[in-house]
Amino acid sequence: MPGLVARSSLYMMETASHDLRQDTAHCVICPQCDWVAHLEPPAPHELACCPRCRHVIASGPTRPPQHAIAWALGALILLLLVFAFEFLGFDARGINHTMSYFDALRTFYDYGFPILALLVALTTVVLPALFLAAAIYTSLAALTQPPLPLAITAARLAYGIRHWMMSDVMLVGILISLIKIITLADIAPGPSFAVFCAFCVLLLKTMNMLDWTQLWLAIAGPGAGLPRLRPGATGRSQHAAPCRTCGTAFHTRGTHRCPRCGRRHWLQRMARLQLTWALLLTSLLLYIPANVFPIMHTQALFGSEAQTIAGGVLQLIAMGSWPIALIIFSASIVVPLTKIAALAWLCLCSHYGWHRNSAVQARLFRITERIGRWSMIDVFVVAILAALVQAGVFMSIKPGPAVLAFAAVVIMTMVAAETFDTRLLWPEQEKTQS
Repeated sequence: MPGLVARSSLYMMETASHDLRQDTAHCVICPQCDWVAHLEPPAPHELACCPRCRHVIASGPTRPPQHAIAWALGALILLLLVFAFEFLGFDARGINHTMSYFDALRTFYDYGFPILALLVALTTVVLPALFLAAAIYTSLAALTQPPLPLAITAARLAYGIRHWMMSDVMLVGILISLIKIITLADIAPGPSFAVFCAFCVLLLKTMNMLDWTQLWLAIAGPGAGLPRLRPGATGRSQHAAPCRTCGTAFHTRGTHRCPRCGRRHWLQRMARLQLTWALLLTSLLLYIPANVFPIMHTQALFGSEAQTIAGGVLQLIAMGSWPIALIIFSASIVVPLTKIAALAWLCLCSHYGWHRNSAVQARLFRITERIGRWSMIDVFVVAILAALVQAGVFMSIKPGPAVLAFAAVVIMTMVAAETFDTRLLWPEQEKTQS
């Protein structure tokens, strides 16, 4: 009877010929492909992966919650200090201008784009602050008996917003902005810039320190087992589903919420494939004005110039900044189109039942889901440039109408990936694997 096989710190769950009489309290359902497998507790620093799609389902104990608390507290303190000092300084032809990080956040509001101002503030400040506070509270709750009140709510909040934080994308956008104008003016990074760089590092470290498998076990218990859950088949065929937040497998008959964390059952919502198609078509329509209209206007002493996304790439090439031009071209042109095309292809595979390469399709979805947020680089570049380059009649930059359409494309493709039902990439019934 095959069990879990450790290979390079990776568990491969083999479910070929399980004895149905064995304890199925450890059965898990893969949230990506809906495959049911028997899970032995992973050893420390090891991962448990689905045998069908190779999606990581669980992890062994890594570090105690105290480590995550320390890193999260440090990141939260640094985030507050970002607003205390000057962020960047600009000097062109004797005209000096300094900006704080708050100036970068309110740039779009000053130019008549309040929605974009809110988006930048949410993705780079508000959501990271909420994530860090929720992570600290959840980790503290895991150390107390009984757990602190509202610990499950805090854990759901932190887990749900982790992919929508874009402080690291903002940092890359800042560096690209400085390279674009370094030949036109002298740039002086302020103390807050160094603090922001350190904050991004600590935020990423905190995300890596959080052991969600152990946190959920500590604050919510192991969850209710399903005594009749059968390994080697799909959860849908047994009227069971995994919670998309805490991973608990539960029966879908008679309940619409996870019995462990209380999240609403995602399979009970509206037709997800149609919703994904609608979001993709809207993104494709918005992609046209995002590339046709100027994304920013540059006002100089001898006239003004409107610059599109492609025009900005060509300008960087003319300046000799080939690596930066490649980053902008990839993030702003290649990634959005590739993501729309990839999700459209996966929707077609799901609709017509093209399951011959389901494993490849699953990997394509995971890659598409991870790279989508990096398209926001151009939006952050415009925000930094518009806030920093203010030299009166000599030079000034303001955002163009395309920035709103482009930001909408990025957000809608990210939501489309969230709504896509990956179970449809796999056949409903499949022979037991060997």
